Amino acid sequence: MDKIIIKPKLLKGNIVVPSSKSLGHRGIIAAALSRGISRVDNMQLSKDIEATMEIMKELGAVVDIEGHSLYIDGRKMFSYEKKLDLRCRESGSTLRFLIPLALTKDGDYIFHGEGKLISRPLEPYYEIFEEKGIKYSREEDGLPLKVSGKLTSGTYRVRGDISSQFITGLLFSLPILEGNSRIQITTKLESKGYIDLTLDILKDFGIEIENNNYKEFNIRGAQKYNSRNYYVEGDYSQGAFFLVAGALGSSIVCSGLNKDSLQGDKVILDILEAMGCNVEESEEDIKVKPSKTKGIEIDASNCPDLVPVLTVLASLSEGETKIVNAKRLRIKECDRLHAITKELNKLGANIIELEDSLIISGVNELKGGEVDSHNDHRIVMALAIAATRANGDVIINNPSAVEKSYPNFFKDYFKLGGEGDEFNYRK
Repeated sequence: MDKIIIKPKLLKGNIVVPSSKSLGHRGIIAAALSRGISRVDNMQLSKDIEATMEIMKELGAVVDIEGHSLYIDGRKMFSYEKKLDLRCRESGSTLRFLIPLALTKDGDYIFHGEGKLISRPLEPYYEIFEEKGIKYSREEDGLPLKVSGKLTSGTYRVRGDISSQFITGLLFSLPILEGNSRIQITTKLESKGYIDLTLDILKDFGIEIENNNYKEFNIRGAQKYNSRNYYVEGDYSQGAFFLVAGALGSSIVCSGLNKDSLQGDKVILDILEAMGCNVEESEEDIKVKPSKTKGIEIDASNCPDLVPVLTVLASLSEGETKIVNAKRLRIKECDRLHAITKELNKLGANIIELEDSLIISGVNELKGGEVDSHNDHRIVMALAIAATRANGDVIINNPSAVEKSYPNFFKDYFKLGGEGDEFNYRK
């Protein structure tokens, strides 16, 4: 097992926040569905992004990489043999976005996964398969999933409280079917921000969707994606780690974040201000000054990816913080509620884990110790930020989990003055 020792030291300097993984997935898919050549700029590759890119190539797209730009030719999409093995690695977005997309062409598909992805829920799709007469079989734990058949236009009823990724997958796929379709949301819809990202990219590539207050989406059939140049903006989910580090005493200027972004995790700025942070925004940069923060109640239903690093901040804030409506974190890359509670408590935090929430009582400082990433990129990064306020070295087991979304995280961390010793860790 690889591990890294992080020495307790505040960070200082400027950081260009990496491109949004959520928008990267969507940009690749939309470009591949376009009947022409699109350029997707500011694309920083990670294991998840590579999984989506490789499957789009399996489905017929041609992808060329030049620096941080992808040139994607979609003119041969769906020009493949009937049977395909599609490997999603550990990427939930890849799996859930591309199951319905592959099924826009009649064929036999086997979807493979690795790690926790094998058992992450796919029930909304199983229900669709049964209703629409699509044959499928799966292993007891979930993946591999074998699917045979073709989607047809019509009405699709989908839960909105498991993952918005199922809805996004249908929004990408249904417009290219011949007839009109409708998606009806049968429960409360969580993570609306991710649906907004999908609708915005679809619009950019020429696809029209009628959004009826997020309860129903009306989709005209036989639409065509238009090739274009697309720029992937910086990722608030990743920027959050350095913004929180600023609140905890570091001096970091973050650039590359769009002030008008539709990303749901942009709410990190509102949460930081509510906790007492001084957030400075200019046209180009965002900086959070070291702040005396206080506990508040945080609703995680629309920003689950922020919970690990917000738990770090709450652990070093005055008073009590409650993070509520967070049950979905149990079905992420790991059980994030349990993982962040267990590992931060090892470092001296005071966190109580409930079924769908955390209660965090602030402490003055954290201590050093050995912690585990649970093979989850966001747990690794949260623990590295916690190490800036520990009174001893923090040893993180399996830090290479960051390669899932942010391969250069530790390179950037050390560039900001962080110090650490590596044991078989591949930067």
